[in-house]
Amino acid sequence: MKISALAPALPAAPKPAAARWTTAARTRTLAVLAAVVVVGVVLSIGVGSARSTPADLWHAFASYSGSVMDLTIRGIRVPRTITALAVGAALGVAGTLVQGHTRNPIAEPGLLGVNHGAALAIVATTAAVGPLAFPAQAGLAFVGALVASLVVFGIGSVDRRGGSPTTLVLVGAAVTSMCLGLVSAIVLLSEAALETLRFWQVGSVAGRSGALELLWPVLVVGGLLAWLNATQLNALALGEAAATSLGVTTARARGVGLAALVLLAGAAVTIAGPIAFVGLLVPHVARWAIGADYRWLVPASALIGSAIVLLSDTLGRIIARPGELPVGVVVALVGAPVFVYIARRKRVVSA
Repeated sequence: MKISALAPALPAAPKPAAARWTTAARTRTLAVLAAVVVVGVVLSIGVGSARSTPADLWHAFASYSGSVMDLTIRGIRVPRTITALAVGAALGVAGTLVQGHTRNPIAEPGLLGVNHGAALAIVATTAAVGPLAFPAQAGLAFVGALVASLVVFGIGSVDRRGGSPTTLVLVGAAVTSMCLGLVSAIVLLSEAALETLRFWQVGSVAGRSGALELLWPVLVVGGLLAWLNATQLNALALGEAAATSLGVTTARARGVGLAALVLLAGAAVTIAGPIAFVGLLVPHVARWAIGADYRWLVPASALIGSAIVLLSDTLGRIIARPGELPVGVVVALVGAPVFVYIARRKRVVSA
């Protein structure tokens, strides 16, 4: 008898990542994610604090008569759904970009000063001139987010290498803390600024379609830049030396990615206010679902972000009937324990 026949069978070698993440498998995953988004759209339009039936939906789109339910569905729920789609996609892609460029698995867009820069611009102007209309708040929020991000990137890039990942994170934390301190000081001195901040800080997609109408070109440009940056991010993930050997100009690649990040995150924060955990959670879910190739991660992150914001917004209308919970509250309640689970299981945070 051969000795080899008595030896225990060895487990099969694991398939390499390239074998697991084939183009066909990734295409199927994107199709599943797109189907989830479609389900989220249907639920968002069909479910609300006011109960509606499939017949109400059919009537609103096929036989519109201007009834209360028709107006609710077409005038409130449809714009709200479109806003949730856009904001979720922007936050998802921005989160993937910031984690890719900083090489930090717990980075999120707010770490680079976007959220608190927008808040500082709003409260400072409100304290100086009084309460502002929502379009003015939206414009100020976008300018504040843009300026804070440019300060972070400007200070972090003084080494002429486009800013190392560690430098960007540290400078972003410093600028964020400074903005937060200034916001706290202003709201202590101005009641009008405090009331405006309280309204804006509750992340919500309800009644925000006006800001989306103003900023959709910014989202489109940011999305295109993110798509163009995907291949460069794949090279940067190998290290700057390897990326340079592959013909990638690291400073230019980082500049394109950071420009996309600023446009997407700034527009999303301007439209809906700060919505926590979406930019932090989506990249981890996307990498688990579709692998580490940024050419696939970018569209997957957009779909996952849209699905999370859509479903969270719908859930907020159900659990608090006849009122509703803002999407920012629901995402925080659901996202925090989910991220803790991922961090423990996947060792996102190194010991």
